[in-house]
Amino acid sequence: MIILGIAVSVLAVIGIGLLVSRKVDGDSVNFLVAGRSLGLPLVAAGLMGQAVDSNATLGNTDLAGSVGFWAGAALPLGLGLCLLLTGIFFAKPMNRMGLLTLPDFYKIKYGRGVELSASILMIFSFCILLAGNLVAGGYLFERFLGIPYTAGVLLIVAIVLTYTVTGGMFSDAYTALAQMVITVIGSLSLLIWVGSTYGINIPDGMGPFDLGQLTDTSQGATVNWATLIALGIGDIVAIDFMQRIFSARSPEIARRACFAGAAGTAVVGIPYALVALATTDLVDAEGGPRLLALLDEHAPAGLAILVLSAIVAASCSTANGAILGTAAVATRNIAGRTDRTDAAGRDTLLRDVRITMLPVAAVAIFFAVQVPQTGILLTLAFDLMLAGLIVPFVAAHITPRITTAAAVAAMVAGLGVRLVLFVLTPTMYGVPNTVLYLDNSLIGPGFDGWPTFLGFLASLIAFLGTLTVQRLRSAGRKSTVGETPAPVPLPAALPTPEPANQPG
Repeated sequence: MIILGIAVSVLAVIGIGLLVSRKVDGDSVNFLVAGRSLGLPLVAAGLMGQAVDSNATLGNTDLAGSVGFWAGAALPLGLGLCLLLTGIFFAKPMNRMGLLTLPDFYKIKYGRGVELSASILMIFSFCILLAGNLVAGGYLFERFLGIPYTAGVLLIVAIVLTYTVTGGMFSDAYTALAQMVITVIGSLSLLIWVGSTYGINIPDGMGPFDLGQLTDTSQGATVNWATLIALGIGDIVAIDFMQRIFSARSPEIARRACFAGAAGTAVVGIPYALVALATTDLVDAEGGPRLLALLDEHAPAGLAILVLSAIVAASCSTANGAILGTAAVATRNIAGRTDRTDAAGRDTLLRDVRITMLPVAAVAIFFAVQVPQTGILLTLAFDLMLAGLIVPFVAAHITPRITTAAAVAAMVAGLGVRLVLFVLTPTMYGVPNTVLYLDNSLIGPGFDGWPTFLGFLASLIAFLGTLTVQRLRSAGRKSTVGETPAPVPLPAALPTPEPANQPG
């Protein structure tokens, strides 16, 4: 009965995605950014759908139930913080630029080399993010269908590709609206059921008001703050978030959608953390995700169907956006497909993005099979973005005194420090580092969390240091010939936005 209920919800979502796919009308702008025509409800649902994924649900409950509220809630709250900051500072200017992908911004500001480097890092990070959402599908189908974990991962990919390849951003937006309705209802219903059946009895020291989790390193404060910062700031340069901002009909809609998405993410994410804390003695955390165990062994069938459908919906919503955005970056910014049409007038960019979705999904499947974690993969993905890309992005919005050399220095220093510390630290966000760890006596588990801050700090110092050196050199050259020192040349002007192609 549970599987039948989930199947019905999945088929309904696929049907919506296929139904609206005709809006693409053979046009890559329609496919990638919905013709820049989406209104507030669709953009807000899309942003919320990208934030509320299996990491913010299954990963949230696993971390909250084992470590404390702030370890789990840091995932959805960090993502909500990202949308809030994006709405305040970046949504309107980014929408005005009329871009197709986020790396287009780096090309305009810093040139082709930085665009290419940023694109590679974004693709790597988003394959990790996508893998985290495939993990949820693998575990869910393994537990409730009895099929192998890897087969479950492949099944969730097949579901997502069915409508994403055909409808692109239009399918993503409309399915996200339906998926988020299911997710909000499922989250609140679960909290109400747990509260009325078992009560919200939180173990001592693990609740939302036990602030030692944010102030005491022995209670995981460093890791919790690292998670909030990695997601709250590093996720600003997320290709899936920006793809939806580009799709908004106006800059004001983009801004307001970020605020709505931030609020919705918190509304969905916080109940999952509370549910995990209230049921710590009820489920066995050793048998896979604790939320799945709770639904399978204790919840009534109707509620289990609703919540599991919400988890699948959240995973699919994030996965289709990640696949679409990553394939677009690979095609446009790495392969260099800046021309949308060929000599015969055919939109070959649309065709190439669709083809590229297949290898993108294959890489994510590999990560999901090798590292079957949820919340950890999400944080790791945007930890790398925080270390390498956020400083050049923010700097380009607040000052014209930017240079390509400064951007390169920031990326190299930030990522270099972060990756070195990653392989030397035995744990990552409280979980054993089984991905890539070199046994050493220099760094112990107590250092966990600090690499997030040090990677960002190295990036910032390198950026500012390079700018300072360049200005001093420029001033020295000018003074030797008796001229007044001049500032570093301004970056190239923003491009004229492409006209919005309305769907036919």
